[in-house]
Amino acid sequence: MNDMTTPDIGAASVATAEIPPRSLDAIRALFELPFADLMFRAQTVHRAHFDPNRIQRSTLVSIKTGGCPEDCSYCPQSARHDTGVEKQAMLALDTVLDAARAARTAGATRFCMGAAWRGPKSNDLDSVVEMVREVKALGMETCATLGLLKDGQAEQLKAAGLDYYNHNLDTAPEFYGEIISTREYQDRLDTLARVRKAGLNVCCGGIVGMGESRVQRAGLIAQLAALDPQPESVPINMLVRVEGTPLADTPALEPLEFVRTVAVARIALPRSLVRLSAGRQQMSDATQALCFLAGANSIFYGDKLLTTGNPEWERDQRLFDTLGLTPL
Repeated sequence: MNDMTTPDIGAASVATAEIPPRSLDAIRALFELPFADLMFRAQTVHRAHFDPNRIQRSTLVSIKTGGCPEDCSYCPQSARHDTGVEKQAMLALDTVLDAARAARTAGATRFCMGAAWRGPKSNDLDSVVEMVREVKALGMETCATLGLLKDGQAEQLKAAGLDYYNHNLDTAPEFYGEIISTREYQDRLDTLARVRKAGLNVCCGGIVGMGESRVQRAGLIAQLAALDPQPESVPINMLVRVEGTPLADTPALEPLEFVRTVAVARIALPRSLVRLSAGRQQMSDATQALCFLAGANSIFYGDKLLTTGNPEWERDQRLFDTLGLTPL
């Protein structure tokens, strides 16, 4: 007879969730936990705040592709990198609405619009405002990622019905200069402050597998955890290595290290939706299942993310059916 007692998961959940770790040292310590212990802690935190069997689904569409003046080393849309991505004008409103309707039919509840700009000019923003207003009228949540915002622009988007603004920190402050030189870390924080001031929800995460150390991955999560309030959505991207970008030959991150990163993010950001974003097409079903067990509860849904591939809807649905995951 097994006389081992079953852990009180509910009690552990509450205890773990009361004081989420925010310091760099505390978050570094999470990364060093034995894998089973880390997963257990992440799962208990997740269950304290979310139904563990439900997944939020978003679709991301590039409304203006290529020609970005920034030098982000990971990005195929930078005009400074020869990746074969052609500069394209902004999509017509009808094209965007067709994509939104298709996403809604496929089960997405949030429609995200991305544009390859350093930041939107006034006439660019006018077009995006119209898109936001019309997508919102379809009954979907709306999100935009347009680069750096100037004073007043977040308020315009909020007035149009925008729900979320995405602006990632990308990596830890101490590694940032290795990846980007054309904008400062503070520029990103300033845009996030403008988004919060306008009353918009924040979608903010980063990219892992860019050659950063585990300590630097912890540094990214510490920065996200220190945002007050914490982001409502936290996309965790795995680097997609694109030929022609400076990071094309970066060694791939071990899948279990990516799962660890998701688990640490869940513990440090207990009330945020943690989203599996770029890189899912290269992940096995088993890796994704471990990420969901670690507390990921949101995905980008659809066969393309801006200019890189993403699993087809049918593959995702098969995985959800296998795991018993239903829409959030």
